Amino acid sequence: MGLVEQKYFQNRMRKKITAGNWKMNLSYSEAEQLVAELAKVPQEENEKIVVFCPSIYLKSLIDQYGKSVSIGAQNGYHEDYGAFTGEVSFLQLRNIGVQHVLIGHSERREIFQETNTLLQRKVSKAIDLGLSIFFCCGEQLEQRESNNHFTVIAEQLNESLFHLDEQKLAQVVIAYEPVWAIGTGKTASAAQAEEMHQFIREQLSDRYNETVALNTSILYGGSCKPSNAVELFSQPNIDGGLIGGASLLYSDFIAIAEAQKIS
Repeated sequence: MGLVEQKYFQNRMRKKITAGNWKMNLSYSEAEQLVAELAKVPQEENEKIVVFCPSIYLKSLIDQYGKSVSIGAQNGYHEDYGAFTGEVSFLQLRNIGVQHVLIGHSERREIFQETNTLLQRKVSKAIDLGLSIFFCCGEQLEQRESNNHFTVIAEQLNESLFHLDEQKLAQVVIAYEPVWAIGTGKTASAAQAEEMHQFIREQLSDRYNETVALNTSILYGGSCKPSNAVELFSQPNIDGGLIGGASLLYSDFIAIAEAQKIS
């Protein structure tokens, strides 16, 4: 068996991660109630639950539940201070106790026109401040249909992430988003998801080494739900999920997290 054909369940160091991206959803009372329920969930040593909530909720939720639930920011800006109206810097996020940040989400790339060059600056600043990064990469429908999807992912990794050295890359979790299968009516199969996760791990091995590739958690950021979580998480190179809509419902989110235990 080659590097990416093995499961390494017994010896691999990478964690099984269930991360929820709430996007611009939930009132504060709803958010507080959801995190309070998540705080009661026991987590084993190789498991991690993370929620990325709206920035205006971060300080309060971290102060109340940060010891039980990992709470992260959905975005950040690469300058520490300055005339950047509406932005929140990674330094400001760190100062209120944030430890995890999303960078490169498909909505930031598409709606807010964040380029690979800008994302590289964000990655560098967040890493230098000691933050843990969940770096998103993914291809659009036309890129998939033109059979250009591997090239797109390789470019996103090389231009925004692979400038980091091996030690700094240890602060990174990668999340693959098949943008072409989100809200389009098309579905990414477990085999298609695994194929791209395998490709990403091969890119890590080529750029760094086999140890880095085996120890980096790679999450699936497509339409993961309780009905398909076990099949997805059973794939050799899928280490969990970056969950969107299903993370807003406690029952669905916990069912997905529980799927990690039986996959």
